[in-house]
Amino acid sequence: GTPQSVRYVGNKLAEMGYTVLAPRLEGHGTHYKDLERCSYHDWFLSLEKAYERLAARCESIFVMGQSMGGTLALKFASEKREKLKGVILVNPALSIPSWESIESGVAPRYINEGSPDIKAQNVMEIAYPKVPVASIRELQKLMAETKGLLDRVTYPVMGFKSSTDHVVPPENTDFIMRQIRSAFKYVHVLPNSYHVATMDHDKDTICERSHSFIEQLAGSRVSI
Repeated sequence: GTPQSVRYVGNKLAEMGYTVLAPRLEGHGTHYKDLERCSYHDWFLSLEKAYERLAARCESIFVMGQSMGGTLALKFASEKREKLKGVILVNPALSIPSWESIESGVAPRYINEGSPDIKAQNVMEIAYPKVPVASIRELQKLMAETKGLLDRVTYPVMGFKSSTDHVVPPENTDFIMRQIRSAFKYVHVLPNSYHVATMDHDKDTICERSHSFIEQLAGSRVSI
């Protein structure tokens, strides 16, 4: 994926007065062979660098992630961060059943990505035509590690889950909410979106609910 996947939500939040930064994760948005050379530590470093850029100018920060971005956000929130005030998750991934056979079995070097899981018609998400199997295995390592860190997450968490998701089972979000130790945690179901919900029918609901979540916790002087 690329920041294009969250551009609409980012622009709407910016219009609401927030400082918004949507980083391009290492290996993404260029060529799938660049992704093949990355480990999940490289993706996580992209998130840490984005946080540092915001922390240099903002007092309160919320991290928001969709799919693997949600996984990275949870791992990030498992450690104490001085200016982090909360986490927003959109269909966060701890398991992707369609790729489980790849984890330890014999597989080709690349597999076809297929069409983005979006219910809305005529919506194009920028994505690689192929996915390196090595990168899938890095994601599987990230999901496994993050699963073991959930009980360290104490920040407030807003979780969005699509009622129908053909990539990440919605039960992922339910499991996360049971395992984290946050005193403030809430799940909102998106009834009319598939996996890439930030580009789907419920994208305005994500913006509005996120805005309410942030305002409730930190007032108006925040970034995301």
